[in-house]
Amino acid sequence: MTPPQVDQLIKMAGSALSLFSKRAVKYRAMGLHERELSEGEMRQLIIDEYTFLSRPVLVLDDQIFVGNSKKVVEAAKQALAIH
Repeated sequence: MTPPQVDQLIKMAGSALSLFSKRAVKYRAMGLHERELSEGEMRQLIIDEYTFLSRPVLVLDDQIFVGNSKKVVEAAKQALAIH
């Protein structure tokens, strides 16, 4: 992903943390679990390594849906039905 694309997703989601996956294998392998990451660091990690982006991400007009929790999936379904 390009930096402008990531920046747009962060803007839509409200924070880099909303998009950042702590479940990525590299999160522990790189020792990132042992320290507090800044928004800027999370942004750069998402740009550098796609595995740090929580998935799936659905962008529909001005709405963003991140992840596959029951709540997010249901909200995305409703938004798609209206669209």
